[in-house]
Amino acid sequence: VKLRPVDFAERSGFIKGLVRKIIHDPGRGAPMAEVVFHDPYRFKLKKERWVAVEGLHTGQFVYCGSKAQLAVGNVMPLAKMPEGTVISMCEEKASDRGRLARASGCNCMVVGHSDDGRKTRIRLPSGSRKTIPSTCRAVVGITAGGGRMDKPVLKAGNNFHKYRVKRNCWPKVRGSAMNPVEHPHGGGNHQHVGHPTTIARAAVPGQKVGLIAARRTGILRGGKKK
Repeated sequence: VKLRPVDFAERSGFIKGLVRKIIHDPGRGAPMAEVVFHDPYRFKLKKERWVAVEGLHTGQFVYCGSKAQLAVGNVMPLAKMPEGTVISMCEEKASDRGRLARASGCNCMVVGHSDDGRKTRIRLPSGSRKTIPSTCRAVVGITAGGGRMDKPVLKAGNNFHKYRVKRNCWPKVRGSAMNPVEHPHGGGNHQHVGHPTTIARAAVPGQKVGLIAARRTGILRGGKKK
């Protein structure tokens, strides 16, 4: 799931694409959009798939390039976006075809541009800020599928079906609920670990469970540095 590769059409103007369909990806929370472009060099169509944004619909035309308009679904360089623009599927390095804000409901925001116009400051979904080249492209809009986790699961059967289509990661049994032959945290006349859960980086396999090579433990105090 990537943006289309950068070519002469995108660098010098724009290229028009048509949203053919919105697709569900089993391993992904956000829907995908299948966009069809005319190949600028050969007589054929090229399909690209990237993460759909809110408001995108089938039959919609999207424009990719430096001369594209600032509209939801369009792909354009950060240098052409004003401050405060909400974006998704943002590139981290020029032409890497989209690395940031790809999960459902996520978005970045353009915070500002450098004086020489070469660097752009963006706010990531985590709240931290990052400086990236202004030639990086992004899709205008918020990634679709937001609020997916708001509905409560309510029962284990729903969790079963949720993880059935993904991978074998549910249910997770706690180590302290096991026997001592099965886990370093197992055993005891009541459920307790019995020793610090921090473990050295050089521990042998089998010992290496818990907080591996922890720099610190306990509750986090203070705010995040911007």
